[in-house]
This record gives sequence, C-alpha cells and structure tokens, in this order.
Amino acid sequence: MSYAVKNLKDGDRELIAFRIGDQEFCVNVMSVREIRGWTPATAMPHSPSYMKGVINLRGAVLPIIDLSARLGMPATEPTARHVIIVAQVNRKVVGLLVDAVSDILTVTEDNVQPTPEIASELQRQFARGVLAIDKRMICLLELEAIFPDTESEAA
Repeated sequence: MSYAVKNLKDGDRELIAFRIGDQEFCVNVMSVREIRGWTPATAMPHSPSYMKGVINLRGAVLPIIDLSARLGMPATEPTARHVIIVAQVNRKVVGLLVDAVSDILTVTEDNVQPTPEIASELQRQFARGVLAIDKRMICLLELEAIFPDTESEAA
C-alpha cells in the first residue's frame, strides 16, 4: 500500500490513522516508510513483552512492536488481516503491529486538542493530543516518546 503526499498549505500536517481494537490513533506520515501485511515474527529471547520478534525486511532485521501492548492495552494476537507500519523512530526503523490503517488525515495545529488532564501519566507521555474529526476521536501519538532512543537501541 503506498500513498502520495499531496501539496500541503503552510501549517498543514498529514497523519496516518490506524485502529487498535476499537480505538483510533494516528502518527505523522513523515515517520512512516511503508505499510505492509502481517508477517510472522521470530521471537527474540529476553525481549520486552511488547516486542513480537523480528522479521527480515529486504535483508534488514526489523523489530516488530505490538503497539497495543506498548500502549498498555491487551496484547495483539496477529492474523493475516493485521498490518505492520514500518516507521522511522529516532535513528531506528521499527515495525508497528496494528489492526488496520484507516485513513490519511490532513490537519492543522488548531485541530489538535490537548490530552485531557484526567488521562493517565502514561497516556499523556505518549499522546501529543486528540483530534475530533467526523465524529471520531483520534489520539495523536508521539513515536519518539513511545520509543525513546535508549529503548529503541534495546529493540
């Protein structure tokens, strides 16, 4: 699946929206390298509980992260319908296991509402804000906060 980035007006940003369970999240499209179907991963000993394992991506070892488990939600049991978002996070490339990619959004900074104060510290740490679009609530994730440089080194 590939998407062309269209010409954006000043202040506009493109985001890729995806589903995990019954919730929608999004990340900056500039972090995404590709979107591919689920490929079974080879488990790695002593890896974090949210790491499904690694796959061979055109000769490179790609760690696959269960984004649901990383966000503190139930772990994903992947099927052929799941997808991997290959993303650049800090200086590393990781595969993010999600249920499905749902949309490409063009938003301005005005569309991003602050994360509610009642959200847990973990949610506020990972979430850059919330978008209310077409009667949907979409959480904007900050990949650099989810995978700090030291942690992506471990993956």
